[in-house]
Amino acid sequence: MAVTNALSSAPTGSDVDAQVKCVIQDLPQINAKLQDASPQEIIAWSVDNLPNLYQTTAFGLTGCVTLDMISRISAERAQQNGTPAKHLVPLIFVDTLYHFPQTLDLSERAAKHYQAPMHVYKPQGTDTTAAFEKRWGPQLWERDEDTYDYLVKVEPARRAYEELNVRAVFTGRRRSQGADRASLAPVEVDETGLIKVNPLLNWSFADVDKYVKEHAVPYNELLDMGYKSIGDWHSTSLPLGKEGSDERSGRWSNKMGKTECGLHKDYFKFKVLAEKKMREAELNRKDAAQA
Repeated sequence: MAVTNALSSAPTGSDVDAQVKCVIQDLPQINAKLQDASPQEIIAWSVDNLPNLYQTTAFGLTGCVTLDMISRISAERAQQNGTPAKHLVPLIFVDTLYHFPQTLDLSERAAKHYQAPMHVYKPQGTDTTAAFEKRWGPQLWERDEDTYDYLVKVEPARRAYEELNVRAVFTGRRRSQGADRASLAPVEVDETGLIKVNPLLNWSFADVDKYVKEHAVPYNELLDMGYKSIGDWHSTSLPLGKEGSDERSGRWSNKMGKTECGLHKDYFKFKVLAEKKMREAELNRKDAAQA
């Protein structure tokens, strides 16, 4: 399938805002063009049409496949143009301070393997788990999961987008992961105007796993232990049920109905709620100190 530029009018020069506006205006036509496109075609279209494009990843299996595809497309284009090889899409990795050691190891291995520039962001003002817990207390995710998600994931990601002037990102979301992801479009725009591209939206876990094996893609060693969806160590367990069941059933398995960490929720609503809770927590700490 040949996927051509779906933009109604090509912006001139480096007018990033005009490019983004053009994509947003033509989003229905763009998604119609990309609906049945291969992941590689979606990635190639994105590289050609989206300014300030990054890949945001926690190095799940889908993210690793996307990274490999970007690397191959980058190499092909460099060869065609007779230019030095350069990974075309930089990485953003949010280190929550609660990742598995295997995830942290993979982030370094994968970035080095693909020679991909990687920007690492951590919770604001803290570089270690000890520093985070000194400020917010132990096991914040048990006491206030919304505030926890905001502090370790949503705020660092938003800070990355602002500091790096990110206008578009590749995600690792797929329809087969169910819940809110079941109705994904190839290209989406969130409430902040950030363009989110889901190149593997039509693939199953089996499709992703097959690609990893066929192309020797670096992956998280926890997958060999039966894990399928991997996040923070305290919210990740083996998938529930029999083989072939929901791959994300091992995420937040003790949190009834929770399916997302906050990165793909309404940012402004999430921010207001989290900041309100943080103010209340700060007042409670001051009251306790004065008692």
